[in-house]
Amino acid sequence: MAKGWMWGIVGLLCLASASASAQVGDLIEQADALYDVHQGAFDFDAYGPRLKEAIATYEQALPLLAADSVQSRAYVLNRVAEACFEYGTAYASERDERMNTFKKGKDYALESLRLSPDFGATETSQGFRAALSGAADVAALFWYGNDLGRYIEFDPLTAITGGMKDVEASFARAIVLDESFLAGGPCRAMGSYLSSIPSILGGDLDRASEYMRRAIELGPDFIENYVNYAEDYAKARQNWPLFCLEVNQALALGRDPTTMAAWPLYNTLALKRAQGLVLLQVNGKPVCQP
Repeated sequence: MAKGWMWGIVGLLCLASASASAQVGDLIEQADALYDVHQGAFDFDAYGPRLKEAIATYEQALPLLAADSVQSRAYVLNRVAEACFEYGTAYASERDERMNTFKKGKDYALESLRLSPDFGATETSQGFRAALSGAADVAALFWYGNDLGRYIEFDPLTAITGGMKDVEASFARAIVLDESFLAGGPCRAMGSYLSSIPSILGGDLDRASEYMRRAIELGPDFIENYVNYAEDYAKARQNWPLFCLEVNQALALGRDPTTMAAWPLYNTLALKRAQGLVLLQVNGKPVCQP
């Protein structure tokens, strides 16, 4: 009789485990579907609520994942960190919402990085930045750097107490691991970082230019690569022929449905920037002639 009860309990536990596994799988599948920018014709305005719902659904799935499901946890954490960056960049309108969204994204990406025993061991023995410099998950690094980079715009204390250097270390390591990630994303991010900070803090327009040109080589259909080069480098150098060349290239790519469909959200955002930049005037005269 006792054995019967025991096996009954074991059976119930197995059923509960199978049910939880099915539930978390369904949640991840739902979140992935919401997050899929290639599902039908892309509608920028309609995608915002979908993206917000995807974040919430990934967050529902996380506590249901087994602690030893490292690969699944890393997948979900990286996806939600990416989604937070995109929502904060494209849709969050209020200051606090943007700040909290980027904070959430950086925290999830950091949780993903810390899934690696090697990361934890290095962090304990050599410090956090050394752990970043030896991390092996390019997605977690890339989104950590991006979310942190946007978050410190709202938190100067974090920026000056190591946050800026952590951003740079994340992008530098991501470049080593896979510079082609997200259409040259690590190079694009490093270029933007180096062009946005004062030289006294390590900013360097010439180095930024090298990374930006490399991003264009790696992601010729990613419109932001051209827009960043125009706005963050050519405009800063007042190199107006180069500025107009890159802006017009971005606009030309924006007229190609295939290019727009390759990266629907990012290319839509970059095209809007290009459409504003082409109207730039200096001393009352258009920089780029029609």
